[in-house]
Amino acid sequence: MELPPFLLDQWLTAYEFADPPIAFNLAASTGPRLAVAELLALGGNCDIDGVALSYSPPEGDAGLRRAIGDFLGVDPDWVVATTGASEALSILFCLAAGPGTEILLPDPQFAAFGAMANAWGARAVGYRLRREERFAQRAASILAAVGPRCALALVNTPHNPTGAVMEPAELAALADALGARGVPLVVDEVYHPLYFGAPALSAAAVGNAIVVGDLSKALCLPGLRTGWIVDSNRARRARIVNARSYFTVSGSPLLEALAAHALRNSAAILDRLQRVAGANLAALSGFMSRSGDLLDWVAPAGGPVAFPWFRDGRDARPFCEAAATAGVLIAPGDCFDAPSHIRIGFGAQASGYDEALSILSHVLRSY
Repeated sequence: MELPPFLLDQWLTAYEFADPPIAFNLAASTGPRLAVAELLALGGNCDIDGVALSYSPPEGDAGLRRAIGDFLGVDPDWVVATTGASEALSILFCLAAGPGTEILLPDPQFAAFGAMANAWGARAVGYRLRREERFAQRAASILAAVGPRCALALVNTPHNPTGAVMEPAELAALADALGARGVPLVVDEVYHPLYFGAPALSAAAVGNAIVVGDLSKALCLPGLRTGWIVDSNRARRARIVNARSYFTVSGSPLLEALAAHALRNSAAILDRLQRVAGANLAALSGFMSRSGDLLDWVAPAGGPVAFPWFRDGRDARPFCEAAATAGVLIAPGDCFDAPSHIRIGFGAQASGYDEALSILSHVLRSY
């Protein structure tokens, strides 16, 4: 199987790890960084010196699973730890795939979704999120795209790259209707619980929903490579744990200990993210108002990214390249199969966001 080029990762890697590094990273879809010392200083005891560097259980350390369960408000027995959300999704796609099966995905989508589904032998099928509908994921339109060979349907809320949030009632109705057809619903919640309107509960307690999450996005700790699958169905969960044994055997006990500590201090981490993202989103809203002759957008309802587009439909990559040369990294829309769009993050840059937008404004008028 020849995987297609991962355009987003190639774009980010070229600049994030450059020497010298990019001045302002507005392409990131995470929150502000935390160092190990900052994480350990948040409160409570985390005895990493006493952690044995051996294997963990394939379903994850009991303390980590309890912390995830507390964070989401579900039974920790429903939780299976994974190496990030990437492994979680790969396991679920692997278990769903078979000859002729289809996996239903949003369009636009995080670039890895379709490639991973196809790599496991399923056929990725998209349901369109439309600008004129504010990129809403609606139960009726998703159900209309479900074919007789559909083995799995996925919603991503808050959505990457648009920031759209699926209404809880819509999500519950979708899960119920899919359940009647024997199709599990996967809910990718890596941006939960970062919302800019009414807060929403995790879908982890919704019947027929399998929730995927991680510490990388809303919890600002991608370096811990810790994610999870939450599934109340015991038989499916046993298959997930078995698959994890094949995939990565287990997580790192050291990373799991740090992850559990982070989850016990999630309120402090999320409060910092909310303050940074809220202030930066307000600044981004001002930038979009000033740039309205060239750019349009749907303001995000959750998550740390937005997905503006050029009104005239031009390819956004040259603008993104010019912005990177000027020191500001944003992501071109062709990484999401939407060339006229750009993805702009507003969660990672804890300082200097106004300066970055000023540079972007100059580039927009002159490139």
